[in-house]
Amino acid sequence: MPYTKSPRPYGHEYEMEKKRGEHSDRMERQRARRAVDKTGKDANGNGKADTREGKDIAHVKALSKGGANKDGTRIETAAKNRSFKRSSSGALVSETSTKERKKK
Repeated sequence: MPYTKSPRPYGHEYEMEKKRGEHSDRMERQRARRAVDKTGKDANGNGKADTREGKDIAHVKALSKGGANKDGTRIETAAKNRSFKRSSSGALVSETSTKERKKK
């Protein structure tokens, strides 16, 4: 198990995230989730909009491809939102999901 003899370096991890350029995308995703939670109804009072329970906020144009919240977001199941073809480094290759490709 990692970090058994020393505390986890959260500060260092945060600095590395900013250096890699991941911080701004994470903040963009967070703003999209908060916008849905702010406008949606929350019947059970857990802080999440009922329409978002168990689902993902998907960007119409992927953030890694230059998209932003202003391009639009939609609520999708996790399976549909995370089923895009990726390269060996984990970068997004195609914005057409595997399920959509099989339909054609």
